[in-house]
Amino acid sequence: MMKDIATPIRTQEIMAKHGLTVKKSLGQNFLIDPNILRKIVGKANLTKQSAAIEIGPGIGALTEHLAREAGKVLAFEIDQRLLPVLADTLSPYDNISIIHSDILKADVEKAIKEELAGYEDIVVVANLPYYVTTPIIMKLLLEKLPIRGLVVMLQKEVAERITAQPGTKAYGSLSIAIQYYTEAEMALTVPKTVFMPQPNVDSAVIRMIKRPEPQVKVINEDFFFQVTRGSFVQRRKTILNNLQTAMPNGKEKKELILKALEEAEIDPSRRGETLSIKEFGLLADKLYPYFA
Repeated sequence: MMKDIATPIRTQEIMAKHGLTVKKSLGQNFLIDPNILRKIVGKANLTKQSAAIEIGPGIGALTEHLAREAGKVLAFEIDQRLLPVLADTLSPYDNISIIHSDILKADVEKAIKEELAGYEDIVVVANLPYYVTTPIIMKLLLEKLPIRGLVVMLQKEVAERITAQPGTKAYGSLSIAIQYYTEAEMALTVPKTVFMPQPNVDSAVIRMIKRPEPQVKVINEDFFFQVTRGSFVQRRKTILNNLQTAMPNGKEKKELILKALEEAEIDPSRRGETLSIKEFGLLADKLYPYFA
């Protein structure tokens, strides 16, 4: 059995051998605890019939664990310096493809067709760079990719927002956007000590399983998201006040907003954080004719 990449000594050896320093600008923190990696991979329920997509493989710590469990691993790495490192550290495995690309600019669907043909079960498993977590998750969900779901490590505070329920402080437009497409749950909390260098924040792993259909059926998805975002512009304000501020010509259309709220049976003095996704779906559909 190969020595795991994810130990402090091996990580330091690899970095020294390749003259590597950590790039803060890319949010690089290398994992140095094989147990945590096994747990993360375990949450993805992979078999040799599965394929895994990884974002930001770093020096390959998580990648090798994925390669051991999945039939194929497709990884996107933005940092050119790491390509020769990965070629070296992952040389024992023949089931890994690395694409040198920024995931936010990559044509992921095309990469899946070319690299993962024949795999029905595809899961994204990644330790995401914390400064672009939300855009990456939203891109992968909005592009309607053929994936079962995502198991990702991110900042604990963001994980709490993604999995938050109505009526809680963490609940907001991000919770709604992700829960609209997936069933999201906190799978694991991860201490700072398992990273090199140690980040300033605690981390968590969340598992998001894609729903066969979005949680609510709405007339227009973009408009639904516009309404949910608008409802949280200022958390302390009522839904009526926020919508007047956020919607185009909202102040002039106050009566129409009130009418839509009444039709959706939502008290205008409620705050956005108290509305369920179903209520937001209904409200968006009632508002749509007035703003379309």
